[in-house]
Amino acid sequence: MVQDASGGEGLRWAAEPTFWREVFERLGAGLVVVDPSGLIVAANPAAEELLDRTAAAMAGKDFHDLLHRRADGTAVPREECPLLAALALGAPARGEGDGFLRGDGRLLRADWSCAPVAGGGRAAGMAVLFTAAAGSGAAGGRTAHVAAPEDLTGRAALVEEIVAVLAQTLDTDEALSRLSRFLVPRLADWAAVDLRVEGEVRRVAVTGPEGRDAEREAWQGTLPAAAEHSRSPLVRVLHGGEPALLGPEEIGAPPDSALAAVQAGFLQSLGATSAVTVPLRTARQVTGALTLVRTGAARPFGAADLALAGDVGRRVGLAIDNARLFGRQREIAEAMQRNLLVSLPQPGPLRLTARYQPAPAGSQVGGDWYDAFVLRDGATALVIGDVVGHDLAAAAGMAQLHGMLRALAWDRTEPTSAIVDRLDDALPAITSVSMATLVLARVEGPEEGPWRLRWTSAGHPPPLLATPDGHAEYLGQGQSLLLGTHLGGGDRPDATAPLPPGSTLLLYTDGLVEVPGTDLDTGLGRLRRHAAALARRPLDEFCDQVLVRMSSGSTDDIAVLALRVPG
Repeated sequence: MVQDASGGEGLRWAAEPTFWREVFERLGAGLVVVDPSGLIVAANPAAEELLDRTAAAMAGKDFHDLLHRRADGTAVPREECPLLAALALGAPARGEGDGFLRGDGRLLRADWSCAPVAGGGRAAGMAVLFTAAAGSGAAGGRTAHVAAPEDLTGRAALVEEIVAVLAQTLDTDEALSRLSRFLVPRLADWAAVDLRVEGEVRRVAVTGPEGRDAEREAWQGTLPAAAEHSRSPLVRVLHGGEPALLGPEEIGAPPDSALAAVQAGFLQSLGATSAVTVPLRTARQVTGALTLVRTGAARPFGAADLALAGDVGRRVGLAIDNARLFGRQREIAEAMQRNLLVSLPQPGPLRLTARYQPAPAGSQVGGDWYDAFVLRDGATALVIGDVVGHDLAAAAGMAQLHGMLRALAWDRTEPTSAIVDRLDDALPAITSVSMATLVLARVEGPEEGPWRLRWTSAGHPPPLLATPDGHAEYLGQGQSLLLGTHLGGGDRPDATAPLPPGSTLLLYTDGLVEVPGTDLDTGLGRLRRHAAALARRPLDEFCDQVLVRMSSGSTDDIAVLALRVPG
């Protein structure tokens, strides 16, 4: 209960959790809650705005290391931090005019106070309340860039954040777009990225402040050749020169080549007063250049900024090189995989179709495959499999497994479990595959029917059988350990099931039902419902629609193999 002003038991609403959530969210001051070790566990919207950081981005980070600075921007030693001392003692504390490092690299001068938070009768952490100090200019005015002070801790933290940004994707364009959005306005007012691509130099990104003139981005595109004789800082950097610091004199110098003229026009159109141009390099080559621009005369780049930008350039160069190497490997793996996915037979009245969908750009190609072939006794063999791994080695392993399974299945007429046992025995001796899953099935029956399925599963998702009446069920029998575990002594189980007239059997890899953020049961349930709804569609349409409805959000490659029994 909460007492009202007259002493009664009014204002019951103030005791509701929603009331305090409303207070937390609408409070005009920044509020950050830390746990007993000083890690951030919550931040209100006002704190997000003041610090230019989302609550999600701050969660789990050390409050002191991430945010706390002196008023001049330098790091505060942990042993001198009054907030950490208060946290250790479980006592209130306050400070005035301290620095809080914003997400955009600027410094917020803040007045703050903190008080211990208790939960369940014991210390649960500390609540830190802060507001912008008077005269701090935090309401939107420009304050010092973190790179301008000689703050090695702040600069190292900034480089670490840049590395994290680049690590979020292996797609070059997306990585550079994220990088540019990160650098502006933390380090510069404008950023331009030039890449060497197939013998040309292309300006692939131009990023400026919010509300910028979009016409400035027209400077993107193919640039003139980087003539070696030019003294232009950009040309020299592209040919392996050292990072260059440009003041008004260098920015206004007459150009001596076509590329120099383009760069001079670009800088002058922005009203640049200071710039740095650094190479994007690896140990093997220069892949491009990064140009950072400031337009305010009061904040010229200095030697510390040049060193920081050079460090950023090296990190970006490595990220681009890794992305390109990944892209080439991906292309090879995907081509290998597609070439090994065979043309399907059409045995008698049975109809077969299959689909293979590579993983989205930025993800890795795996070892998914399907196969179907007629055995020596006239039965039709169906295979769906997935080699553990997501790289060129997985694709190569898939090729080995594919060929060996065909040979073993053709060699003698025996149950599917015996064939898979022999494959498992031979796996370490003949292939580079460490582990794999698969379903091997036989479809048996005379041309006029009835048809029967015999199968065994080595750790693979179960086959799905859909009938024309709109019913679909998973065939969960015949399950055993995946290949390569070396835990079994053979004797995998076989399973059998009738294939009703007009039914559709669907074999698939886990990329179809596993989507980040959802559990496997949810994915299997969705697939069963879609298969039931599509059971009367032509087989090609059935496969296409299953992929369309199921693959959104998947980060893995997908293989599906479908068989339609005559109705």
